[in-house]
Amino acid sequence: MAASFTTREIDIRTGSRETVYDLTRECTTFLRDVAQGQDGLLNVFTPHATAGVALLETGAGSDDDLLSALHDLLPADDRWRHKHGSPGHGRDHVLPALVPPHATLPVVAGELALGTWQSVCLVDTNIDNVNRQVRLSFLG
Repeated sequence: MAASFTTREIDIRTGSRETVYDLTRECTTFLRDVAQGQDGLLNVFTPHATAGVALLETGAGSDDDLLSALHDLLPADDRWRHKHGSPGHGRDHVLPALVPPHATLPVVAGELALGTWQSVCLVDTNIDNVNRQVRLSFLG
């Protein structure tokens, strides 16, 4: 059987504050529409220089802990050479080096094969850009 490739771009509104946005439901819906019970790979990619994709537990404080850790590692102050935008915006451009803008995940029998507490999340610390795109691609 030949492999198939399907992709869909979704729009996410992250709001005007730093956020960890859970994409798991959108990934599950996409796979329900396109995977048709196949094994394969789901690639999640955000085409932005100031956002990333992470796997983590949400709702139990880990999402807030991640944002706190990023604040410690990448403070929003005037140390950054990249100066346009909100104060400290230069740190947003360093974020994808720590939280990459992509993740490739296994799909088994058409279902996302995540661990019990794992969620697929968009990590966005850039308060200047509230509209984000995420590209979901299935290879099966």
